[in-house]
Amino acid sequence: MSTEPETTEQTGPETPDGATEDGAVQGGAEAGTADGGDGEGTAAEGDSGKQLSEAEAELAAQRLERERIERRKAERTGPVEAGAKLSGKAADLLAAVRAVESGQKPVAAVFDEPAPRRPAPEPVRRPQPAPQPVAPAAVAAESIDEVRRVLADGGAPDSLAPQAAAALGEGAGEQLRADPWQLLRVGGVRPEQADGFARALLGEQAGPDDERRGRALTGWLLEQAALAGHTALEMQALTAALAQRGVPDADAAVQNAVAEGEALVFQDALDPRAPEPEDDDEEGAERPVRILVGLERYALAEESLADGLARLINSVPKEDGAAQEWERAAEAARGSTAELIRATAGNGLVLHTGGEASLAEPAALLRTAHALGLRAWAAAHTPLGRDRFTRLLSESDGAVPVATVAGLLSGIEGPGRDADGALDLDLLVVLDAPQLDVETAALLAESLPDGARLVLAGDPAVLWSAGPGRVFADLLAARICPQIASRLPDPGPLGELVSGIGVGELNQVEAPGKEVVIVPVRDAGEAVHRTVQLVADSVPRAIGVPTEHTQVITPCHGGAVGTRALNAALKERLNPGPGRFGGFDPGDRVAYSPAPGRTVPGQVVKADADGLHLSCAGVSVVVPKDRVEQCVRLGWAVTAHQAVGSRWPAVVVVLPGDAAQALNRPWVYTAFSRADRHLSVVHGVDQALPRAVSEISAKPRTTRLPVLLATQLPTAT
Repeated sequence: MSTEPETTEQTGPETPDGATEDGAVQGGAEAGTADGGDGEGTAAEGDSGKQLSEAEAELAAQRLERERIERRKAERTGPVEAGAKLSGKAADLLAAVRAVESGQKPVAAVFDEPAPRRPAPEPVRRPQPAPQPVAPAAVAAESIDEVRRVLADGGAPDSLAPQAAAALGEGAGEQLRADPWQLLRVGGVRPEQADGFARALLGEQAGPDDERRGRALTGWLLEQAALAGHTALEMQALTAALAQRGVPDADAAVQNAVAEGEALVFQDALDPRAPEPEDDDEEGAERPVRILVGLERYALAEESLADGLARLINSVPKEDGAAQEWERAAEAARGSTAELIRATAGNGLVLHTGGEASLAEPAALLRTAHALGLRAWAAAHTPLGRDRFTRLLSESDGAVPVATVAGLLSGIEGPGRDADGALDLDLLVVLDAPQLDVETAALLAESLPDGARLVLAGDPAVLWSAGPGRVFADLLAARICPQIASRLPDPGPLGELVSGIGVGELNQVEAPGKEVVIVPVRDAGEAVHRTVQLVADSVPRAIGVPTEHTQVITPCHGGAVGTRALNAALKERLNPGPGRFGGFDPGDRVAYSPAPGRTVPGQVVKADADGLHLSCAGVSVVVPKDRVEQCVRLGWAVTAHQAVGSRWPAVVVVLPGDAAQALNRPWVYTAFSRADRHLSVVHGVDQALPRAVSEISAKPRTTRLPVLLATQLPTAT
């Protein structure tokens, strides 16, 4: 690595809260937010009319997920358990929930009675037909006005009225007046703000021991945990976090939330494959368990995902292509490519791991499947990833179609669905698999027909999904299906650098073509100055990569060197203007988020009465005026979570001094590996960078998927 060769001058992260594994709530460096700013991208397909259809289809897919959850909820007879004997408060809570959910007892009468075990849920055998997209239902103006009056009485900003009305639904004003802590269901509202709102409405009745407060805080903490990637929290962590927020009886608050149906409780065996004790009454025969509490949508999504994957694994792949033809194709390939073809031929689920170069192996698999007459598709996380893989396929055979995951599920892209509602295909290869959260993965698994093959491919070293869960990592750890590790290394100095980071080593690499350049800086002002200089002058002149193909990546949105500050400086240099259209001008580079956790790069074309016109991944998009502030940001600089799934010819990674605490190995690996030809590192964190690479791994996420898989499937050999 070298310092920057041809420059002419020398000169508190803002994050949402997330519940950690020990129950504290702290900033999550890039958790998904309601504005989509930290999320990941998908294609904004079609013209402006089609863009509206995509938004409608996204809502339809979400409604389908909610309907599926309601069906599963109706089938439930109690919380999922691992068949273990409990005692103390955990047993009390579990017994209470069983009795309340079954309708056998009122809440107050059940805390000292045992409950029967619940059999495992029946696996989902076939996905339901996807509904036709319909226009989203608008919140009635009368409801918003009613909420606005309640907010005014409590001294809260009336700008929260539309969000509160949408979150609370019918009778939102009455609900909010009766339970002011419901304000916590509005994104961005903090507990102390909800407490002040409640005191203004209720006076002395609004005490810290109010049941409504404890129940609302329980739900809020679980939502914050989801933003940090957890699908559930351990009981001890949840009660500790409630106690930190002044809830005097945290156990009662959780019981109340569970009894009201606002959370679910589970007992999971620490070793789900261990045999059951023969005599539960025998001393020492108890099976070690952990008690988890989670929001219904994520808990049931994990159950659905486990059921769907078990169905694929247990269903025999369709007889499409004789075994001899598969074997001939494998013999014609070499190394891990041959292994991938053989594994896919005989299995419903296969995992494939590797870096950027390894994409050649799924491409070879798809070409083989297509030649054998299979209806084969690939799906990438972002439109840039989709287009990149399409180019890779077209080098030898462009007949295999590629979609984005969101486009596939919404119906905007892909093969369509058969009469049973399943995707009309035989093989689906999902790229960027680490970016699958539990809800998206559940929809994918349930959308595949019996006998189809699913290959999940991705780099396990990158950042996990913006949404809850760690699906790909959990599947790798569960070892329930074949796993093929690519032996194709990423080439050149960049490949050598990134490979070392993946194993915890930040190595100096020889870069004779200036593939890697280190630019040391002393403070935030210099970091901003040098970043602008690199993008606007040094990289185009010394490396030959134009400004529009250079991407800046930084850890956070806020702070002196966050995306906001960097984008403001880059706009002033590259596309100065008054920002007449909501802060934007024609020619501005933007990051557009059509849904939380999804981001696609684009450029401002114009603005008119219809809204802000963008060009995103080659298609036209019109963002309505009232959605611009929420969905569009300047995009010369993005976070690593926004960048994952995409690559650029040149990348400038900015590491200011105040970003040291936000760094870990997956973040550095993801940011550095976004570069194809050139990487500049604006380096102001001193020894924090090698320390992050060698010592700081990803923050643990609490999930239930491994336990759910272990109870249904044996370990693969």
